[in-house]
Amino acid sequence: MWGKLVFILVATQLSSEIVSAATSKVVCYHGTWARYRTGKGSYQLTDIDTSLCTHLIYSFIGLSTSGNIVSLDSYLDNDLNNLKKFTALKSSNSNLKTLVAIGGWNEGSTKFSTVAASASLRSTFIQNALQYVQSNNFDGLDFDWEYPAQRGGAAADKENFITLLKETKAVFEANGLLVSAAVAAGASSVALSYDVPQLSQYVDFINVMLYDLHASWDGVLGHNAPLYASSIDTTAASKQLNVDAAVSNWIASGADPQKLILGVPMYGRSFTLANNNNVALGAASTGAGTAGPYTLEAGYLGYNEIVEKQLEGGWTYVWDDEQQVPHMYKDNQWVGFDDPKAVQVKTKYAQDKNLGGVMVWAIETDDFQGLSGVKNPLLRAINEQLGTTSSGSSSSSSSNAASNSASAADSSASAASSSASAAESSASNTNSADASNTANSDSSNTRIQSNGCTKVGYVRDSSDCSKFYYCSADASGSLVGTQFTCSQGLYFDTASNVCNWKALVTDCV
Repeated sequence: MWGKLVFILVATQLSSEIVSAATSKVVCYHGTWARYRTGKGSYQLTDIDTSLCTHLIYSFIGLSTSGNIVSLDSYLDNDLNNLKKFTALKSSNSNLKTLVAIGGWNEGSTKFSTVAASASLRSTFIQNALQYVQSNNFDGLDFDWEYPAQRGGAAADKENFITLLKETKAVFEANGLLVSAAVAAGASSVALSYDVPQLSQYVDFINVMLYDLHASWDGVLGHNAPLYASSIDTTAASKQLNVDAAVSNWIASGADPQKLILGVPMYGRSFTLANNNNVALGAASTGAGTAGPYTLEAGYLGYNEIVEKQLEGGWTYVWDDEQQVPHMYKDNQWVGFDDPKAVQVKTKYAQDKNLGGVMVWAIETDDFQGLSGVKNPLLRAINEQLGTTSSGSSSSSSSNAASNSASAADSSASAASSSASAAESSASNTNSADASNTANSDSSNTRIQSNGCTKVGYVRDSSDCSKFYYCSADASGSLVGTQFTCSQGLYFDTASNVCNWKALVTDCV
């Protein structure tokens, strides 16, 4: 009898452990500059449905080479008190965790490299980060170093990043706080940048950026985030540019599957066709597709913009059975994206692989207006597959008083919007500098009257190519704008509305 009881207790414990190891996290990044978008693309904190995320990540803050935390949008973060309004969203969901992401593509690698290499700077940074997180009521810090030992970093970054994570984890864990990291997908970047077993040990979860695997920089049509390889992927390198290959490599390299969070894009990558009659994968492209009305970046369409295009009609939708993702085309435009079906399939894949959850970049480009018939259909597809929400629900978190108070009438503008993660391929690092998280950390963004504004939208400064404005009309009809400065070494590119390498901005002399 006692033996049976012991067996039952052990079996119950094992069952409990299996249940607790379920794919359960829904990690939601929020690019805060989306509040400055216009029309149906403007995204406020009141638009966040807190019932659809387990973790919300505020993106981004920066750092200095002295180990200080730097606001990348002091007007939004501090003047409008957006940080505390963001963490106050927890009042509508007691289980919700909020983190703040430090870094992003525009923050680069060199400042992280400097801080991580010095014991004294690491200590200074960790104490500053702890104070920042606690004073703003965040539950943790997300490292978005893109990427260790790359983009001007040092070979020692790979080891130093682990030391930084280990020391941060010790302090944060003692204070009941979380530490996570956003990481590259491609096998070559993983090998160069990460000691995977130790990284897995010193973070609570790992957000794998499984997107930007193909885009206009390839010169041929390819899907942004295919789940599996295509039959046209015949080289060893091309066979790695898919979600399954990347996840398998992370696990084979020593990552705990339960700490891996599968990244899903809420946007597509678009192309302009070289031949309107050749729309197959691998067909020639002349470059990026036409920019959308809200994100305003050539070669990039938020899912909300894709839904609007579908509603306009005339697009041909194709589901790719090999890659388990869709694309659509019309005239000379082609876009590969994730829709609810693709997101559901990827979430099921995460469950089958016993991963820790699913991450999205980013909630503000889901169909949050519900133009497709339901609000946030991509996020909802994840939750429905995980069994955490009912099908067809269109609830929102607008009843949250803190969220309501976060809505600001002021429509001052941020930097050119785009995906915060860099493209995984080396071509993307060469051809795009991505201006998604606004000005460089030592610049100011100031609301100004008319100065520099000649039209509504993005306008480059006439005398300084590193400066640009986002301009809109105030109540009196006068143009007003917010001024931003690109990171050092970059100019604002009027062709794509992003900060780009100086050599690639040919119309600036």
